[in-house]
Amino acid sequence: MAQALKFGKGVWATKTGSSMAYNDQNGNYKPLPFNVERDSIATRVNKEGLIEVVGHDKLRIDYTDTDKGVALLENTSTNLVTYSEDFSQSAWTKTGATTVTSNTVISPDGAQNASTISGLTGSGSNDIYFATGVNPASKTYAASFYLKGNGTLRLQVSNNVNQGISKTITLTSDWKRHSLIGNFNSTSGNLSVTLDDFGATATQFDVWGAMLEENSIASSYIPTSGSTVQRAADSANNAGNSEVFNDSQGVLYANIAALANDSTNRIISVSDGSGSNRILVKYDNSSNTIQGACSAGSDQAELTYNGNIKLNSKVAFLYKQNNFSLWVNGFEIETDTNGTTPSGLDTLNFDNGSGGSDFYGKTKEIGYYDEILTDSELEYLTSYRSLSELVKELNLNTL
Repeated sequence: MAQALKFGKGVWATKTGSSMAYNDQNGNYKPLPFNVERDSIATRVNKEGLIEVVGHDKLRIDYTDTDKGVALLENTSTNLVTYSEDFSQSAWTKTGATTVTSNTVISPDGAQNASTISGLTGSGSNDIYFATGVNPASKTYAASFYLKGNGTLRLQVSNNVNQGISKTITLTSDWKRHSLIGNFNSTSGNLSVTLDDFGATATQFDVWGAMLEENSIASSYIPTSGSTVQRAADSANNAGNSEVFNDSQGVLYANIAALANDSTNRIISVSDGSGSNRILVKYDNSSNTIQGACSAGSDQAELTYNGNIKLNSKVAFLYKQNNFSLWVNGFEIETDTNGTTPSGLDTLNFDNGSGGSDFYGKTKEIGYYDEILTDSELEYLTSYRSLSELVKELNLNTL
């Protein structure tokens, strides 16, 4: 299988402003880097399992679920909690017998900066909470904390008027990130997040890394110290050139997972810089839908797979005159035998080719092949080689 462009698969080279894609055909190494932009710091989990800050315009290679790493691309988000690590601050209200002891425990970032909360009795009268001053009416918010301890604890987000969304957390002896998503009604109020002992069994617990964001998921940690902080959106574009991509035939391959099933278009494309001539792999705005598609002046093929997009999928889209097919996880999903191919293909982007529908997700690997592959090659490319690889790739638990 002749691969004209490679990105990822455990081989990462990043610096400020770029991340390496490459071609190593015929023993020659040709760099084909992405332009990377993000107008803020952000965080990732590094190879040692610690949360660390990554600077502006640098692609984050995240090792949360895999020792090979993934390219993590996220939309913008703001942490509304102004003190995400120092719970002794007056911005965190303590009620009843609740007390805070700061800097007692090594946190998930490797420093001794986590807090211990004590004084819980299970009565529901002891808690620690943060009020944002934000009106959550008709919006969705995600609350998240890193917690450890023994027993149970209640996490709640509320509009402090007539609606509170809560769940009971079982603490463990290791740090674990717990989250809660709240979909609020149209009543105006003041958004807050609370950790309390209502019906809980824990008498104390350790806490670090509080977040409250307008989001349908708990995104990567955003540290704060005295004010809200916004993480800017990630982008990675413009890899390759006209010599890499073949207008008449080829295969675009991606090993990817969505961050959320949020009914938005998130696209990886090879294009001429427009939406008129392109091939793409995308998460569609229909629920749990992956598509492979081709446009050549107008839409030529649009092939669809339905499945859990938050799990890793190995996706390959083949294109040639009157010959299009979509393969996912070792199976040919759909074909189309009528259509033409694009012209002027010259760039690979984590968007729709013309600057919209940015791809937000976890990317283990991107591959581009400048000729079509056989069914056997496509099956091999998109399959898991063994049960152990399947378990490792999908971060599954074995029984």
